[in-house]
Amino acid sequence: MKALTYHGPHHVSVDNVADPIIEAQDDIILRVTATAICGSDLHLYRGKIPQTKHGDIFGHEFMGEVVETGRDVTAVQKGDRVVVPFVIACGDCFFCHMHQYAACETTNTGRGAIINKKQIPPPAALFGFSHLYGGVPGGQAEYVRVPKANTGPFKVPPLLADDKVLFLSDILPTAWQAVKNAQVGKGSRVAIFGAGPVGLLSAACARLAGAEQIFIVDHHPYRLEFAQQRYGAIPINFDKTDDPAEVIIENTPGNRGVDAVIDAVGFEAKGSTTETILTNLKLEGSSGKALRQCIAAVRRGGVVSVPGVYAGFIHGFLFGDAFDKGLTFKMGQTHVHAYLPELLKLIEQGLLTPEEIVTHHLPLNEAAEAYKIFEKREQDCRKIILVPGTRTSETGNVRSATLGSTDV
Repeated sequence: MKALTYHGPHHVSVDNVADPIIEAQDDIILRVTATAICGSDLHLYRGKIPQTKHGDIFGHEFMGEVVETGRDVTAVQKGDRVVVPFVIACGDCFFCHMHQYAACETTNTGRGAIINKKQIPPPAALFGFSHLYGGVPGGQAEYVRVPKANTGPFKVPPLLADDKVLFLSDILPTAWQAVKNAQVGKGSRVAIFGAGPVGLLSAACARLAGAEQIFIVDHHPYRLEFAQQRYGAIPINFDKTDDPAEVIIENTPGNRGVDAVIDAVGFEAKGSTTETILTNLKLEGSSGKALRQCIAAVRRGGVVSVPGVYAGFIHGFLFGDAFDKGLTFKMGQTHVHAYLPELLKLIEQGLLTPEEIVTHHLPLNEAAEAYKIFEKREQDCRKIILVPGTRTSETGNVRSATLGSTDV
């Protein structure tokens, strides 16, 4: 089969690889009909995530048709159309029973913590996200093996196009959890740092939750313009202001700051010169720029919600300010399975339309070029869907598709 594989920083290609096979009797084999490039895939693409190895298959946002099942699979059957959560959970461990699926303690045989070496169970395995998280081949491929198929794959109605339900795999539940963690409700004021796919869908979820005022911070004008036009967000371009948090504070009642902030940027935030040097010397694991802005922008007693990926040390954390303000921090990988029934209903009712952030549809065999476009924000790219089994355009040019494409 064809699959997108890793060959070093900024070097990926679509190669012929072995077809997946049933390895455990609760596995299924999925024929992928749609898969997407996620912002966190760029961390892998840039070589920023340890234990990413030559030949690894990327991709944790995917869906498709079940073509083979192990004998112990009862939840789905051949021919079912499913979306697959990016978190691989067993459904039966201590954490799964608490619906904390991203903490599943049986699917990942890797490390228990990135820095702290205490022998706690590791987090759940993830599709296509390095050997830190299980080394499970991802879904940017024609076919994929899906373990724990009695817990993960989620059936979706045949009348909903792939574009509408694909993001149930990751970024829509991630945005939903971020907004829930931020305790956004009717009349809330919230600031979102990062107008990438998760930031944009966080704005959509915050608006649905009743937020009165939404600020969104980024430095790509086309993304800020979309957030303003579609979700009524107040755009702040950090290339045009030295201190976005100050702008946010000045535009809230009593200059108190917002009730909650959502950090949808993560550890590759554009930091200070000092942070860049420390990172290059391996003395700093993550940029603290976005988190410092979040701590500054939120009111006393507010919430900092962090869906953005972080790894390693952060020296400039401003913990004293966080303590002084009495802040609550909520963060971590998404417990995808817990939110899927509720989110599917909202999609069916037209209350959430995640497909609206898509700007590009490309065949899987153009995935390497798609990564370049997505990383460099070329062609006003917000989100790319890759479609296996389609041909390259006759001219060889990358094609931007219109929204609302039919299912494949």
